[in-house]
Amino acid sequence: MRALEQAIAGRRTFAIISHPDAGKTTLTEKLLLFGGAIQLAGAVKARGDQRRAHSDWMKVEQERGISVTASAMTFELDGCTFNLLDTPGHQDFSEDTYRTLTAVDSAIMVLDGAKGIEAQTRKLFEVCRLRDIPIITFVNKLDRDARDPFDLLDEVEQTLALEAAPASWPIGMGRDFLGCYDLLHERLLLLDRADKNVRGEAVECRGLDDPALDARLPEHAVATLREQVNLVRGVCPPFDRRAFLEGHRTPVYFGSALNSFGVRELLLGLAAFAPPPRPQRARERLVAPTEEAFSAFVFKIQANMDPKHRDRIAFVRVCSGRFTRGMKALHVRSGKVLTLHNPVMFLAQEREVAEEAFPGDILGIPNHGNLRIGDSLTAGEPLHFVGIPSFAPELLQRVRARDPMRSKHLGRALEQIAEEGAARVFKARLGGHWIVGVVGALQFEVLADRIRTEYDVPVIFEATSLMTARWIEADDPRRLERFLDANEAALAEDHTGAPVFLARNSWHLDKAVEEWPDVRFLATRETLAS
Repeated sequence: MRALEQAIAGRRTFAIISHPDAGKTTLTEKLLLFGGAIQLAGAVKARGDQRRAHSDWMKVEQERGISVTASAMTFELDGCTFNLLDTPGHQDFSEDTYRTLTAVDSAIMVLDGAKGIEAQTRKLFEVCRLRDIPIITFVNKLDRDARDPFDLLDEVEQTLALEAAPASWPIGMGRDFLGCYDLLHERLLLLDRADKNVRGEAVECRGLDDPALDARLPEHAVATLREQVNLVRGVCPPFDRRAFLEGHRTPVYFGSALNSFGVRELLLGLAAFAPPPRPQRARERLVAPTEEAFSAFVFKIQANMDPKHRDRIAFVRVCSGRFTRGMKALHVRSGKVLTLHNPVMFLAQEREVAEEAFPGDILGIPNHGNLRIGDSLTAGEPLHFVGIPSFAPELLQRVRARDPMRSKHLGRALEQIAEEGAARVFKARLGGHWIVGVVGALQFEVLADRIRTEYDVPVIFEATSLMTARWIEADDPRRLERFLDANEAALAEDHTGAPVFLARNSWHLDKAVEEWPDVRFLATRETLAS
């Protein structure tokens, strides 16, 4: 097997999706722990202070205990390289999640054992389904009182129209949770509550009738396990990799991330079943990962990952070929050739210089404003990778610096934040004031916090009479110019210079659409290099 094909076969690039508080960040920590990437999970007390989660590196995340940005982490286990993209669980930051899902080949869906499928989980699942991303399910928090596992499987099937194939089966729950039975490998997995950073003992069994079960478990637990597993094997479909890769079936693992239980089995399942890097669609053609020529796309920009260095990093998904440090790549949008001197690979905020990378890998490229979300980097072919969305904001507020002398600094801060895709930033044509548009209200608080701490510009957000924004396009440039002249008071430009119509209410928008039938008012816009 060629070195490139071998590297591709041994890579798994995946995201974790869940509703807030389902235990996603804890699971991320434990995956890193088993991958040898960290020595201590973030929930463990150290030196009298609780360590912060490794994946929640931004100051506001650590203060609030929520994930509001996507982190990229690379680790290895048993010869397999995992690229994990941790996504914001909070629904107000969903756009960052949608973009992140364009860069993965599979996903782990985390469900709270007591709550099952919640609103945000359903939304993110639909995005995965649109992108044909296969899903592995992890039912978490079985060390607490949880719902009946049959009810949870039924909910997955009924709510998501996804066949659930149990890969393991819980033995008790809450205080009585003893472990799981591994249905795929006929093993008894026992929970060790003494050390939350150590996986429990695995006992090999010769099926459910093995006396080892009677020796290790209380009588009532063995009887219930045998009865339930026989029922599972009678009514649930067996795991089938082809059905999983086609998106019809999900293997379901049960466990407790806080107790490190079921996490290693989940990781091994991901290595065994999840697809290696898949072909990526460009406007021109489908790009196969096995092609020799290098290609990649930018799916995220993050400023100030290291506050000491005022840096800006472009997160890049390698699509094809082998990347080597110092190589030259065509920046398709500008037509310039860039030399990629110091690309990095991530462990959340920890990073190391990447000497090489293969399809599926996530690179960080130091960026001084020349790379944008949706940009393509290639060995020379002008490819435009598609599928990275921009959404029209649902909430709009005017923003100004508390100190008018800092207005220029505010402008620079807003442009950087817009390039990250953290918010939509518009500059009004009349008056030149700044308007910030977001999907969820919490984003305003986080933005104010970030602008104050990262750029040293205290700001005030003020309510506006605006309802929504729409990007404006037309096939006839003269017709577009006439529209812009006639509606100057309602116009702004985004950070790329694209014209935007700011509607006061639905009547205002509907009237404009009716009066200008040959102008397109776009709520969603493809983010790609033009």
